[in-house]
Amino acid sequence: MATTKRYKVTQSQDAGEVQEGDRHNSSFSPSRYPLIRLIQYGRGYRSQIWLAVLCSVLNKFFDLAPPVLIGVAVDTIVQRQNSWLAQFGIRDVQEQFLLLAALTVLIWVLESVFEYAYARLWRNLAQKIQHNLRLDAYRHLQELELEYFEARSTGGLMAILNDDINQLERFLDFGANEVIQVTATVLLVGAGFS
Repeated sequence: MATTKRYKVTQSQDAGEVQEGDRHNSSFSPSRYPLIRLIQYGRGYRSQIWLAVLCSVLNKFFDLAPPVLIGVAVDTIVQRQNSWLAQFGIRDVQEQFLLLAALTVLIWVLESVFEYAYARLWRNLAQKIQHNLRLDAYRHLQELELEYFEARSTGGLMAILNDDINQLERFLDFGANEVIQVTATVLLVGAGFS
């Protein structure tokens, strides 16, 4: 059976440095919950995050609307004056199709607008967080004692400052939106079938 090691941060160490400690003393690990730490770091960008999330959800809503319009069009062909649209006072079949055509154009335009908006918002947010995180990490490195650098390779530190922060930027630019889009799809389709 593999033994898991727990780490604790001591008062005498800089934030972020960990030391192997007693397994029973602490269950906190700075690297144990990186997503929670990222969310805490992003608190300063809360309004931008919510706006990007809203644009992502609205984009998915309008992305899922064309199949509904196709269903309404089929209903109009089959039911004619008794279709779903006729319940709203539009009895003429030609007027129903004109309304469906206008709704289709409007939905495609809104989907495109929200796709542009979420792409731009997530990209800008990712760039800002990446920039500030890199500055904070560099500032932290400047404050460390010289003995810290004697025990670590420069390449490893540069990899963290460069590659790891770039991966975080890629996640915020693409991954966060993908998670939101999948969640919105499940919720919207589930609501449509309920």
